[in-house]
Amino acid sequence: METIINAYYYILENNVRFQEAVQVHLKLSFSALILSLIICIPLGMICAKKEKLSILIINSMNSLRVIPSLAILIIVLPVLGTGFLPALVALTILACPPILINTYLGFRTIDHAIIQSAWGMGMSERQILRKIEVPLAIPLIIVGGRTAAVEVIASATLASFIGGGGLGTFIVNGLGMYNFSLLLVGAIPVALLAVLIEIVFTGMERTVTGYRRV
Repeated sequence: METIINAYYYILENNVRFQEAVQVHLKLSFSALILSLIICIPLGMICAKKEKLSILIINSMNSLRVIPSLAILIIVLPVLGTGFLPALVALTILACPPILINTYLGFRTIDHAIIQSAWGMGMSERQILRKIEVPLAIPLIIVGGRTAAVEVIASATLASFIGGGGLGTFIVNGLGMYNFSLLLVGAIPVALLAVLIEIVFTGMERTVTGYRRV
């Protein structure tokens, strides 16, 4: 309990530094998440339509899932150096597999009879995509986004190892100095952010699936 109280007082006494770390952490996490969504949702849609291409891409993405987060950061280090950019690239790579795979599954699991019925009604390919395929695939895409978001927020703490900043700086410094109060200054907000983003995405998923039931 005393450790938590000391962490609280540290935040009060170093409020500006703490706020800057939170801002960097959020900027890094959400930038990586948005980039991965922009890249992987269209790519997942393409993979769902082209089976031969999907085998190569999905297998490649699955192989990325077994690589530890810190290893990805170290791999990009010799190429991009230290700082915000390599951390962003590494986190984007980390976020891609769950979004791509869930987007692929979301489109692949749509009942083919539904698509055939839409064709029979005279709907164009674009109308089918917008009015049928995307709404049916969205719940699984949101699940992929939720998984990616939680992983990215947690893994963004490792960005401090390559000068990316964020809340991980407090964790690394706390471990280095055996100062558990300082460690909690970084660890508790990260845990709260992960829980918050989980709640937000779960709410989105329930809203979408509730709308579909209606």
